Amino acid sequence: MDSRISAAHDTRTIGDRSSARRHWSLEDIPWHAIQHDAVARNKAFFYLVASASLMESATDLYTENLIDFFVDDKEVTSWLEHYWLPEELQHGRALRRYVEIAWPEFDWEPAFRRFVEEFRPFCDVALEASRSLEMASRCVVEMGTASYYTTLSRGSPEPVLSVLTRRIVEDEVRHYKHFYRFFRKYRGMESPSRAAVIPALWRRLRMSGGRRQLHRPQACLHRPPSRRFLRSRSIPQPAPGMRRPRPRSFPARDERANAAEAARPRSSDTARGAAARVGARATPRARKLT
Repeated sequence: MDSRISAAHDTRTIGDRSSARRHWSLEDIPWHAIQHDAVARNKAFFYLVASASLMESATDLYTENLIDFFVDDKEVTSWLEHYWLPEELQHGRALRRYVEIAWPEFDWEPAFRRFVEEFRPFCDVALEASRSLEMASRCVVEMGTASYYTTLSRGSPEPVLSVLTRRIVEDEVRHYKHFYRFFRKYRGMESPSRAAVIPALWRRLRMSGGRRQLHRPQACLHRPPSRRFLRSRSIPQPAPGMRRPRPRSFPARDERANAAEAARPRSSDTARGAAARVGARATPRARKLT
């Protein structure tokens, strides 16, 4: 790993960060107040939080390539090294700690090794062709992560997770503002067309939910939680040998049903045609009454 990246791992106050705003740390999170029972049985939140912890903890895998891509831009590389990377790695450490407290039976380290093994080759080819397009794609990533953590914060049944993810949201929104400012800078220098920017945005969107499993960190969580773990949480499991219900089959429509459907008035009929049909049906009955 590049020395610049490794030096940034533990850097929290490097640069000219304003003293008026101290960045939050793991000590600011009330870990002791985690309501274990509120999330221990929630399988969906396990996968959501654990997957995020894997992705955030692997930020350094592609940051070195990103810094090399902007090597002659001191403003960009300095911010990536001293602010963005340390904060992203802190997100990973905080989420990992939450996972290990809320789901202590889950072995996080082996899952992370599996994820890194699949994710590392992808990092070498993830950059866009130009700097403006790369900054545009980074804006998509930051918007997506901010939305992701906002959803977790608002939907979490556990208060400490809401506090933690709200902290992360604040960071991601600030990161987006920086990437957007850098995008505008390079847009003025490179003048990319909309025909170039839109595909770059779409490619980055596909990376977060594409068909390949390496785009989905939850694919590396295929072992835990085990059946033993789920049984310990009283989560019901399907009985051995239980088959999925077969899809219900419906009989084909007969000719009488098709004829009735064809005779039904359509919205394209004029009011006069509809009135004529109603009058034709009412006339015989009127004669009978007279």
